Amino acid sequence: MAGKLAIKARIRSVDSTKKITKAMQLVASSKLKKQKQYMEENREYAHYLKVMTADIVSSLTLSNHPFLTAQEGKTVTIVFTSDMGLCGGYNANVLRMLEKEIGKESQIIMLGRRGVNWIHHRDFDVLQEETDLDDDCYQELSLIAETLLERYRKHEISTIRVLYTKFVNSVSFEPTLTTLLPIEKEERSVQNAVTEFEPAGDKILDTLVPMFVRSLLYSYFLETKTSEQASRRMAMESATDNAEEIKASLELQYNQARQAAITQEITEIVGGVNALE
Repeated sequence: MAGKLAIKARIRSVDSTKKITKAMQLVASSKLKKQKQYMEENREYAHYLKVMTADIVSSLTLSNHPFLTAQEGKTVTIVFTSDMGLCGGYNANVLRMLEKEIGKESQIIMLGRRGVNWIHHRDFDVLQEETDLDDDCYQELSLIAETLLERYRKHEISTIRVLYTKFVNSVSFEPTLTTLLPIEKEERSVQNAVTEFEPAGDKILDTLVPMFVRSLLYSYFLETKTSEQASRRMAMESATDNAEEIKASLELQYNQARQAAITQEITEIVGGVNALE
């Protein structure tokens, strides 16, 4: 009887856990839908901004503008992580790339409570920490970008990079390291060879590149948040499925124990009857 009661208590516990994970899965699915809409609306703008910037930069064949040329100094890497957990390997993948591919040579700007808590226990050169950023954090990210751009102009840093999670689709997302500055020149296409820009020459870069950096930083943030919700939905879906499997296994054990108890009782009754004869 004690065994059956223990199994029944475990079934109730697993069932309660399954209800929680199922609710969290539904919440994550709803947030993912909204977050994905924000990201896609911004992604198109970011795409054409990158195309336009690449076209302008490629036209400046003789330019030695600081935003286009490599210089000496420290590298700064902005790292996006989540503020909350229960999102599978989302944060672990980013932090693993931080350790393996960036290391401790770069100064780190850590965004997200999970990353902040992680880096406190390791010997990294942390320049800045930010937590609890929401979808309307463009101003906060712009301040970070402006500070780094000013240091870049003063030749205090040589490279500005971003480590974020690229959203491929609802079940696929991957940590990605990309360079914001200096901007690499690409070969100019024949189609855009006659395009003219004002102001001409390097002057356009003084306005365009800061806008480019701010906008892309925000775009990477939205991709990261969308990937976070997708990862959390998958993690909660997996947890719900596992809870269902455990519950089914426990119910089988309970039925087996119940049948064994009934068989034992029948055997005892039959034995008692035979003893009276």
